[in-house]
Amino acid sequence: MHLYNLTLLPPAAITAAAVGCFAGTRQQDICVCRAGTTLELLRPDPATGRLTSLATEHAFASIRALAPFRLTGAAKDLLILGSDSGRIVVLEFDPATNTFIKLHQETFGKSGARRVVPGQFLATDPKGRAVMVAAVEKSKLVYILNRDAAANLTISSPLEAHKSNAIIHHIVGVDVGFENPSSPHSRSTTARLTRTRRERHSMQPRRCFTHILTEDTHILTEDTHTYSPLQMLTYYELDLGLNHVVRKWSEPTEPRANMLLQVPGGQSPSQPDKFDGPSGVIVCCEDMLIYKHPNVPEHRVPIPKRNSALADPAQGLLIVAAVMHKMRGAFFFLIQSEQGDLFKVTIDHEDEQVQALKIKYFDTVPVASSLTILKSGFLFVAAETGNHALYQFEKLGDDDQEPEFSSASYPDNGASGVLPGAFFKPRPLENLVSSDELESLAPITGARTLGTSETAQLVTCSGSGARSSVRVLRQGLEVAEIVSSALPGPPTNVWTTRVSEQDAHDRYIVLGFLNATLVLAIGETIVEVADSGLLTHAPTIAIQQLDGTGLLQIHPAGIRHILADGQVTEWKTPPGRTIVAATSNRRQVVVGLSGGELIYFELDLEGQLNEYQEMKQMGAAVTSLSLAEVPRGRQRTPFLAVGLDNATVQIISLDPSSVLETISLQALTAVPSSICIAELRDSSIDKNNDTLFVNIGLSNGVLLRTVLDSVNGQLTDTRTRFLGSRPVKLLRVKVDGKTSVIGLSSRTWLNYTFQNLLHFDPLLYDSLDNVHSFSAELCPEGLIGIVGSSLRMLIDPRTNHVITVESEHRTMAPGVQADRLALHVHPSLPPPTECVLIGRKTTLARIDLADNEAATALAIVAFAFAAHVPPRRAPCLVVGSAKDAFVQPPDMQGGFLRVYRFVDGGKGLELLHKKGALMGAPHKLNTLVHFHLNDIPTAILKTSLVPGGRDVLVYTGLQGTVGALVPLAAREDVDFFQTLEMHMRAERPSLAGRDHLAYRGYYFPVKNCVDGDLCEAFALLPSHKQLQVAAELDRSVSDVLKKIEAVRVASAF
Repeated sequence: MHLYNLTLLPPAAITAAAVGCFAGTRQQDICVCRAGTTLELLRPDPATGRLTSLATEHAFASIRALAPFRLTGAAKDLLILGSDSGRIVVLEFDPATNTFIKLHQETFGKSGARRVVPGQFLATDPKGRAVMVAAVEKSKLVYILNRDAAANLTISSPLEAHKSNAIIHHIVGVDVGFENPSSPHSRSTTARLTRTRRERHSMQPRRCFTHILTEDTHILTEDTHTYSPLQMLTYYELDLGLNHVVRKWSEPTEPRANMLLQVPGGQSPSQPDKFDGPSGVIVCCEDMLIYKHPNVPEHRVPIPKRNSALADPAQGLLIVAAVMHKMRGAFFFLIQSEQGDLFKVTIDHEDEQVQALKIKYFDTVPVASSLTILKSGFLFVAAETGNHALYQFEKLGDDDQEPEFSSASYPDNGASGVLPGAFFKPRPLENLVSSDELESLAPITGARTLGTSETAQLVTCSGSGARSSVRVLRQGLEVAEIVSSALPGPPTNVWTTRVSEQDAHDRYIVLGFLNATLVLAIGETIVEVADSGLLTHAPTIAIQQLDGTGLLQIHPAGIRHILADGQVTEWKTPPGRTIVAATSNRRQVVVGLSGGELIYFELDLEGQLNEYQEMKQMGAAVTSLSLAEVPRGRQRTPFLAVGLDNATVQIISLDPSSVLETISLQALTAVPSSICIAELRDSSIDKNNDTLFVNIGLSNGVLLRTVLDSVNGQLTDTRTRFLGSRPVKLLRVKVDGKTSVIGLSSRTWLNYTFQNLLHFDPLLYDSLDNVHSFSAELCPEGLIGIVGSSLRMLIDPRTNHVITVESEHRTMAPGVQADRLALHVHPSLPPPTECVLIGRKTTLARIDLADNEAATALAIVAFAFAAHVPPRRAPCLVVGSAKDAFVQPPDMQGGFLRVYRFVDGGKGLELLHKKGALMGAPHKLNTLVHFHLNDIPTAILKTSLVPGGRDVLVYTGLQGTVGALVPLAAREDVDFFQTLEMHMRAERPSLAGRDHLAYRGYYFPVKNCVDGDLCEAFALLPSHKQLQVAAELDRSVSDVLKKIEAVRVASAF
């Protein structure tokens, strides 16, 4: 068996995020690392508040950390990666190609995520002079960053700053400014939070006290035999003149410290007599923040807790994410607790002297793995679970009524004694407003297939806690319907058009019926127009706004030209002939007559529509015509595509030297029902220019996409795709400001360009009969379509019920909550809340489990000898549960299997029995395939994703990955893809410097599986490398691309 791995949905979990001007402009972008494997660059639009993905690239490595930096005097931010490759890598984003370019790569250790090999932590000097790469234990390396005479990045040899017997928790660069104003390269300082491990024979016994709070009484228990490690805060200083790293300062800190925050410092570049800040670091500890700096008094302030009857005051509170934002003459911090509450932290200082450390409640957002603030006023929250969010600042919380806690309010700035508790009341968002969301399935805890439609659907359980959800996944693009209006009858066509070139948006909606035409004006309301100049008592074949000369209406009896001054000119068809097909652009018109003739019109420089004197006799009935848009700076497009009922398509020349001469011909398997010539960007074919495609829709529901050579008009590289059971109709539309092609059959499909690659996806909407681009003031870019007589702008196998189990650790059961609210007591540890739910869109039944049991898994089973379950052999629900389960360390007191039967037509459950013993698992398996996914699989399903396609193995990952393992049946396919994969490893190395074969064989060597993601990267190679790889495979580049696309189209999407 050989499998071909395809990623259907890339991982959605964001493990790290960095903000910077990576494109070299003043606009800031967000670089996120998804699940440690994929780099994505996001750009927020200040006008709309939406996030746009600029580039996505698979690193084929486990990225452990990333950090931005900017060399002194540079205008562009670069990116440093820490990964499992044992190498330091510096990346630059190229906005011309929307790709990341590797500027520097240097090996410093073994590959793999090892605790003594640096790569887990990164800290850059705020002035871009140095970077420290640290491991979890002992090892730290410092690199000096500089530029050569050609302004290229240079990196020094690593300087060691190792410390044995030390566990590193966090590192951060200390902002010390430029200590020597005459030289921008003086000293760079890094702070490190470590736990020092002492040897037992050289260590004095230390008293360990455990504090237990019970009704305001402190009970102290002493254990003199416990050896406790020290938590140390250490400063390392890099002397750039001596090229040497020294351990400058070290001091014990709180044992539960977990994070460091960089405090701005140094002289202000705009005001040399002032300082940007006091420098130093803020140490985030359990229940408190500490400001520290050498030879400076420390300041402490408590972290406020929620004031709630359900809260446990003895439970400590940790900070999980933080961000510092600098403004002109000021700065502040936003820190987030493990409950999702945001706090604003400020420092009152006079030059370099700290006067007070202050904290106050700001807002509550989802718990984040990373927070970033942009200068445009946005806060990006990379959520640990569920959708990621983009918020816009409404205000900075300076004038609200929230209590503020200051270190100046406590004796000795809070440095002596125990800090009293600080409390606040959570509230809805006040300082932030939600602007946009990024869909995220992470974490996926389970998945099942749902075969209730013609395409495969996947039901996933995602998220955790209050952000958990059941989601149905289908292939396609979501469409938001703005308005739907009923019409007096079913239209056959719809168009939107401007009246003049000066119109910013469309003016008319034109509806074509079998024997009439309806014209609607677009304004504050949509009303019928009687004086548009268009012929309304006849059906319309095409509407076109000509280049500065008004409107053109094509109907069966002729062509009607409405000039800008209101005058109307008519062209009539020859006697006994009618127009059966037409196509036009802003300067050319071609009509096909019922006798098989073609007549060509072209707009001259005076704005007159002139007829070419000779007709073109095609010898067969014309079924469809298509002209491309006129290229910028040209008078005409040189090619016309004609579909005939003899199952052929001809390319006709419109060049003045050879007007209406046939250039090329392509035979088809069915009669063409529609043709659309469109110029689209596809970097797999041409990296620098748009490609001219001829899209041919056949009457049997098949689409052919052929490349039209823009020089000689020849048709090459034909690819096919089945769109549906109805004849295909193709139209050219605008999506995201770019030309796209929409295909109408039993499903609606969109062919569009995203990140310079061509995509073909269905729309998750009703099947449209006709569609056209639409532009109005309230909807600058949309589609208007027809469905029947309306105008629109855009698991239980028997019952279709979805059954889920829910279990949340450290959450109170409903009964415990009621008792707590009634008595106001503080139980030590709330048990997990667990239940079984059954429902379809709404919850039909809920069963809560007692005795602190947590439901972990479920399955529908049809027992062979279920005589006691009426009706005989009816499927039952089996639920696995764990009693008294602990997350860390993983442990439980016992497990059970509960068997339920369905009652009330599948709307309820009845417990049959509960069993705590399993009679062993004697089966043994043979390993056929090994392949590292860099995600934890949570479900593996055997299903068919394409109607009539082969069965594949669909898997879901904890971090939101959805992929498919496609069987390769033919030995020829196995050899082809294995050879292609081998060449791709050499031609497209990992961004992080990781060896691809070692990455995919992380725990065991790769066995009988091909990396489809790497093979599909063939389309991104430069043209000369594509030719080299294709030559090694004895194929053309188009054949290789066609082979790769065929596997995805036939088995997945």
